[in-house]
Amino acid sequence: MAPAVVQHLVVHSLREQIREHILEGIVSGRWKPGERIVERRIAVELQVSQTPVREALRELEALRLIESAPNKGVRVRSLTAADLKESYPVRAGLEQVAAELAAARLAADPAALEREVAALREADAALDGEAQVRHTVAFHHELVRAADNAVLLHAWESLGIEVWTTLSIRWLSPEPRPYAAEHQDIVDAFVRRDPEICALIKSHVLSCAPQV
Repeated sequence: MAPAVVQHLVVHSLREQIREHILEGIVSGRWKPGERIVERRIAVELQVSQTPVREALRELEALRLIESAPNKGVRVRSLTAADLKESYPVRAGLEQVAAELAAARLAADPAALEREVAALREADAALDGEAQVRHTVAFHHELVRAADNAVLLHAWESLGIEVWTTLSIRWLSPEPRPYAAEHQDIVDAFVRRDPEICALIKSHVLSCAPQV
């Protein structure tokens, strides 16, 4: 396995790293819609067993990025902007509930959100798309986590937010956005206990959806 991959695996599990490898291949066009992804070939390429590869593929299938059929193997789904957009209304609803539940807690202590905004500020300045995706998702994860509701958090995480955000930003190549500024606006709204915070969160999430 290449040193860079080994170093990455220290931080992320095999399954997560393999999932990112496959996702990168789908986003970059290495695997085109309808093309077969061969489990054994990926295992040989990354010098890992087939078990974590199978787990990563199963996770991507649950997110509807790939599909499998008897005697046909695993293939990349033909995704459209409309497919990518489907999760955003659901996500917006979940985060709207999270904002309501977490409002008092985040007004008193917005440090978790502020850390991600600071990181986004650096990512914006460096035009680092990977970091923008990572810290945008982390910001919203912290918002949902602050609601202190295990069912809500599980529902949000099951949507595969990072995967869909990555595809929406990188695959459809939208215009650059001031990620730090718009997330700072959200932090400020929590701190001033804005009564419209729930509507603001919903509007923000929906504005991130791909335009069809």
